[in-house]
Order: sequence, then C-alpha cells, then structure tokens
Amino acid sequence: MARAKKAAKPLPPIWHADDELWARVEHVLADLDPPANYGPARIDQRAAFDGVIFRMRSGCQWNRLPGQYGDDASVHRTFQRWVRRGVLKALWADLVAACADLGGVEWRWQSADCVLGKARHGGDKVGPNPTDRGKPGAKRSVLAEADGGPLAVVVAPANVNDQKLLAETIEAVVVDRPDPAGVEQHLCLDKAYDNPTGEGAARAHGYTPHIRRIGEEKLDPATGSKRHPARRWVVERTIAWLNKCRGILIRYDKKAENYLALIQLQCALLWYRRHRRLTT
Repeated sequence: MARAKKAAKPLPPIWHADDELWARVEHVLADLDPPANYGPARIDQRAAFDGVIFRMRSGCQWNRLPGQYGDDASVHRTFQRWVRRGVLKALWADLVAACADLGGVEWRWQSADCVLGKARHGGDKVGPNPTDRGKPGAKRSVLAEADGGPLAVVVAPANVNDQKLLAETIEAVVVDRPDPAGVEQHLCLDKAYDNPTGEGAARAHGYTPHIRRIGEEKLDPATGSKRHPARRWVVERTIAWLNKCRGILIRYDKKAENYLALIQLQCALLWYRRHRRLTT
C-alpha cells in the first residue's frame, strides 16, 4: 500500500544540531569515533559538529569560524578525522534507514543528474569546466528518490561526461537498495544519458530507464501535449537544495573527500528534516 503523504510542514534551515539530531550523531560517533583512552581531551564534539554545519552553509574559511564553535584548528582536525572514519556518510545512511522504516523512501521512481560547479582552489578530482571557459571546476552526480531525498552523490572533475558517472553513482547509494526483482524501480534521466553507456548502466543495475531522447519530444497525438510528464525535475530540485549551501555550491576544499563529506552532511540534514515531518 502506498504511503499516505502528510501535508508539508516547512522547517527552518538547520544551522545547529538540536537534541534529537545530536542523539543520532552521538550514536554514530560511539561506533566510528569513540574517545581514545589516552592523549589530550577532545574539544566539545557537539560544538564542533555545529561548526562544520556553519562552514558548510556559509562557505567561510576554517580560520574564520565564530569562536562559539571552539578553536578553529581543532574543529578542522575533528572534521578531518570524521571524514577519514566515514562519520558523516554513516549519519546520512542512518537517517535514510530511519525514514525507510517509516515508509518514507519512495524507491519506485528515482532520477539522476549531474551539476557543474566552480573549484576555486583546484585540488584532486578537478578539471576544466566546459561551461566556465575552462576554469577549474568539479562535477557532482546525484541520485534521488521520488520525493527528492538524495540517495547517492559522487564527485568528479568537471570535464567527465555525465553517463560515465552513472554506474558509480548507483553503486554509491548509502543504504541497501531493495531487490529490483521484488520492487520495481524506474530511473529518469535527461538526454545526456541517451547513449549505450548511460542506458546500459541503468539496466545493469536493475532499473527500467526512462531517458529523454536527443531531439525527441513525446507528445500526445490527440492533444499535442506531453503524454507522460518527466520526473527528472525531482533531482534538479534536490540539487537546488544542496546549492543553498555556499560550501557546496562552490568547492573551496582542495581534497575531494572533504568536499564530498560536506555534501554528505547536507544530505543527512535533508533526511533529518523529512524524519521530523514523518514523526510530528
């Protein structure tokens, strides 16, 4: 039976962890980043987490973090440790799983797309941006479910073709996908994937692909209007949600893994907002 959708309740942007979110973060930290039995005491981990959120949303330099989050170098070292241990990705997966338990993940219809962005300071996985006069840029490949919840993100140089990232993006889904043999899954793609590589990747992973063909406009012969409106806009909206964070819109991090971790954090916060709507 399809999940009955509740009326959307707008929630303010998350700039700091409330008690419910912090309880989830603590659970993840207990598994992946428990305190050591030796060495100096750690800084306030909750304040550090809020500092990382501020850095992601504002795009400020680490050494410009407000003092309320603690020493900026210590916050940055904490973030780097979380990146190495996969804390932010695990938090994202935990919240997707929590929403799935409530029937809040729509697997039947999914969509994927890529977006280009500036990479101000270069670094790994950076390439010439064909839409920005060849300046350094990065590409994000995003997979979302039917309500726009991000399921996977991959970072690549700006000059990598979209279809070449599709298989890697599907394989990067942070939770186990339902078996396509038991749960029908459709994947909506734009005309950048209208080639054997894109369609082959979708079918190889058990999807029924719906690809906008190059030069083709599907119209109803009787009315002259679109017969089946595309669902590709869903992932474009998800990308817009991610782009609200300046630290994601523009890549300031030289290390691709640090940039990806900030995206993973925002994906986790998007799912936390959904979890709040499902439980209130």
